[in-house]
Amino acid sequence: MTVVRWMMVLMLGGTLVACASSPEPKTLWDRLGGEPAVVVVVDDFIATVAADPVINQRFARTDMPKLKKLLVEQICEATGGGCKYTGRTMRESHRGQKITVAEFNAMGGDMFKTLEKFKVPQREKDELMALLGSMSPEIVGQ
Repeated sequence: MTVVRWMMVLMLGGTLVACASSPEPKTLWDRLGGEPAVVVVVDDFIATVAADPVINQRFARTDMPKLKKLLVEQICEATGGGCKYTGRTMRESHRGQKITVAEFNAMGGDMFKTLEKFKVPQREKDELMALLGSMSPEIVGQ
């Protein structure tokens, strides 16, 4: 074997070992702290929403324990936590409610406040807010 081939074999072998030993990237779910952290965030978020005069009336007749459970499932599924969201689609859930952009943004603002309160790192906060914001077409104006 020529010196060049040996060098290639050594370089490739080192690359394969490096790849095999590098940890898999964590999901957003893991980086958020998994179920224990998300449950705490969802609880606080619901309390923030309940105090928000822009939207709190929307939840006056809502089964809050069920909503909390579904929000945790939804965040888990959307962030790679391996959960299955068992609720209705966002379009089905909000059909006929005529949610306004202002109301949707108020909810987003409430989530942002909660994430800030718990000092969620910027990268994770941005990723989660983008995921939640992407649901707007299925919620606003339905």
